[in-house]
Amino acid sequence: DLHSFPTRRSSDLVVVSESITRNAVLIAIMGIASRLLGLIRDRALASKFGAGEILDVYYAAFKIPDFIYSFLILGTVSAAFVPIFTELICRKKDEDAWKLVNVLLTVILVALSVLAIILFIFTPVLVEWLTVGFDPERKELVATMTRVMLLSPIILGVSSVMGGILNSFKKFFYYSLAPVFYNLGIIIGVVFLSECFGPIGLAWGVILGALMHLLVQIPETINSGLKFSFQFDLKNKNLYRIIILMIPRALGTAVYQINLLVVTVIASTLTAGSLAIFTFADNIQSVSLGVFGISFATAAFPILSILWAEGKRRDFVERLIKTIRKILFLIIPISALTFVLRAQIVRVILGGGRFDWEDTMLTLECLGVFTISLWAQGIIPVLSRAFYAIQNTFIPFMVGIFSTAINVIIAVYLIKNNQILAIFWKWLGYNPEVVGNFEIVGLVWAFSISSIINALLLFFILRAKIGTFSKQGLFKMLIKVLVATLIMVFVTQAVKNFVGAESFGAKSTFLGVFVQLSLAAGSGFVAYVILSYFLSISEVRYFVKIIKRYILKIKKQLVV
Repeated sequence: DLHSFPTRRSSDLVVVSESITRNAVLIAIMGIASRLLGLIRDRALASKFGAGEILDVYYAAFKIPDFIYSFLILGTVSAAFVPIFTELICRKKDEDAWKLVNVLLTVILVALSVLAIILFIFTPVLVEWLTVGFDPERKELVATMTRVMLLSPIILGVSSVMGGILNSFKKFFYYSLAPVFYNLGIIIGVVFLSECFGPIGLAWGVILGALMHLLVQIPETINSGLKFSFQFDLKNKNLYRIIILMIPRALGTAVYQINLLVVTVIASTLTAGSLAIFTFADNIQSVSLGVFGISFATAAFPILSILWAEGKRRDFVERLIKTIRKILFLIIPISALTFVLRAQIVRVILGGGRFDWEDTMLTLECLGVFTISLWAQGIIPVLSRAFYAIQNTFIPFMVGIFSTAINVIIAVYLIKNNQILAIFWKWLGYNPEVVGNFEIVGLVWAFSISSIINALLLFFILRAKIGTFSKQGLFKMLIKVLVATLIMVFVTQAVKNFVGAESFGAKSTFLGVFVQLSLAAGSGFVAYVILSYFLSISEVRYFVKIIKRYILKIKKQLVV
């Protein structure tokens, strides 16, 4: 209940911490379900089309609609709407809060519809610039699919506001369920619609997923108090506050999206399938990012917004660092496991059908480079939301500009200097004679380096702005996690080699690789948990405590 929160004392922060973790666990569970469906989606795409021209077209068609959504919607909801809506509810200004929702929904529907019509007309021109390396036939298909997908920002724009409302009231179930339905719709497009309509069916699957993303959130949003009415009031003072807050964040998001557009342009000039390889590897590494990084950042955001609004600066810092500690405790070992088992992961998730061995090699090397920056990608969401909570969106914007510039510069340099890549692959033990196909990995290196720079800049600037973090034990905890992770890697590698030995069983089959992956990852995870207990890392006891409570709660429900 947001109305009761301002009356709580600092001594109640334990309850708040458990609330963040409980909500994060819920979001994580739904995130796992969504990500698993996403991996099923990617396997279906890889098996049916392979890393070739069709998937390059499919992923290129996403870029313009994604740019619109990220620029105009994602920044609005995450950076501005949730804090202001939460503030109005906390101050018991419910009428103003719901009026703001109606005005915002109206503006989104009108603005995005007009923009979609304009972009529909000029799509061929934009696609010509975006896919300079594609032949005319592929460009035409990109334009057709893009025009269909222009419906998705409108639908997801409305759905994001619904999610923002549920987020503000800490009703995370349907909010977390929406991405599951989104991926389900896309899978329907891959399996069924593409059979009926050809490649264009993939685009209609995206629209189906967007509709399902919206529809699953509507009932709970209505129960929370929404009564929609068309209100086109551009003079609404709270709408004006949102616009002011969203501008730097929207520009920052635009910089990031422009970076992705640049990656697409570069990838279109490389070997066919390069963009698909980049996307596949990014999707795999994004599983742990979404489950852990995004989950905790999303759950902590409303609490951080409230604490800052109440002037509880010390409590704000404590919540922030404890959230970062939990993310790093989980995501660092996951990164290490992913790196060690990247070949098995790619073969299990994507191997088969038209996804051949060369595609597998490229994807697993891209995945390995992605994992180097996974810890940074994991904390960027919560650091950014900390800035949004204190209603400062300018700093993330400036950091985003700088890190994106670094990304583009490094990417262009690595693509142009094939000799560096050739030496690198030879050093890793691979045959560099097909190094031309490995140019896409240069884009991944650039992305990883710029992500690390982004995270470090946000962290140190935030620390300078809101106070020291030294009393929170972050550095000491990080050392312990790294020690436990290092030992975990040795255990994982040993089990992987043992299970992969010819005497143990055939590892070339799907079942053999799956068993090898499961046993190695499971052994590494158990080793990490035991070592965390031995090293007295408080987070392991905290998560075990939360899990036990969930188990007891489930048992009680079953008894009843």
